Amino acid sequence: MKYKTARIGRVFVLQFDDGDPVLEHIIDIVKKEDIKAGILYLVGGIKKADIVVGPERDELPPEPVWRRLTESHETLGIGTIFWHKDEPIIHLHGAYGKKDSTRVGCLRGSADTFIILEGIILELDGIDASREPDPVSGFKLLSL
Repeated sequence: MKYKTARIGRVFVLQFDDGDPVLEHIIDIVKKEDIKAGILYLVGGIKKADIVVGPERDELPPEPVWRRLTESHETLGIGTIFWHKDEPIIHLHGAYGKKDSTRVGCLRGSADTFIILEGIILELDGIDASREPDPVSGFKLLSL
């Protein structure tokens, strides 16, 4: 395990409206505000989302198991923001619930806001961290 220390910098409060593309808007804000590292919290509703609910088998590189949320789901998410070269990478895991069914997974594809979604970004200052390609997993992993 490796670790570094950081300080909380700016705090951004996000209000998504019905139909807003979630990841696209987060990436737009991160680029516009030049947020190099951060923590992301989400709460509200999403619909039409693509999530990964785990690997097919416990082996590397993993074969992702995709699920499509085709209707509205209550959402609670937490993620990180770090860059790979000139592009921010959002790593966001969440719980997505509808009636008596809940899925937990990584939001990797498209997702649209359902009615309202609220977010908080805590910018991390004073840390040199990035995402770098890992040849074994195929992911862009956090590099400290």
